[in-house]
Formats: sequence, C-alpha cells, structure tokens
Amino acid sequence: MEFREKAIATVIRRLRKNRRLSQEVLSGLAGMERSHLGMVETGGRVPNLYTIWRIADALDMRPSELVAMIEDEMSEMDSAGRKEER
Repeated sequence: MEFREKAIATVIRRLRKNRRLSQEVLSGLAGMERSHLGMVETGGRVPNLYTIWRIADALDMRPSELVAMIEDEMSEMDSAGRKEER
C-alpha cells in the first residue's frame, strides 16, 4: 500500500463534517491552531502521531480507529488507481 497524504486529509475532514464540527471547534478540542488543522485537511501538512492522537481524542475515538480508517482510505485510493491503469 502506498502512503497517501490525501487519505489523511479526506478522512479527518469527513469525520469532522459528519460530526457537524467547524475547523475552529475541532481544532479547539484538539488543542491545535485552526490553520494547522486546515493544512492537515487539505493535505498541505502531514500530521505526526501526537497530532493524530489529539485529533482522534477530539473526535471521541481511539487513535488506532482513526489510523485504521486512514489505511482503509489509502487502500481504496490504491484500488481506484489500479482500475484507472486498466
């Protein structure tokens, strides 16, 4: 599986929107700057483990659950890429 920054951005943005949270609220709950969260959600910044941990906690989930969702998204992106190659 190829590492894809876009998968991290997609999953975090989707989870935030599904919970009807603004970037301002989620970043506040995670103890980070809104601009940092914005960069994570656009793929402009790859979060480290500590940031993943804080975002997961703010979303009321385990970091392992968030990472698993990101892995699933990466797998889907890999599958879509292989289909496009055909």
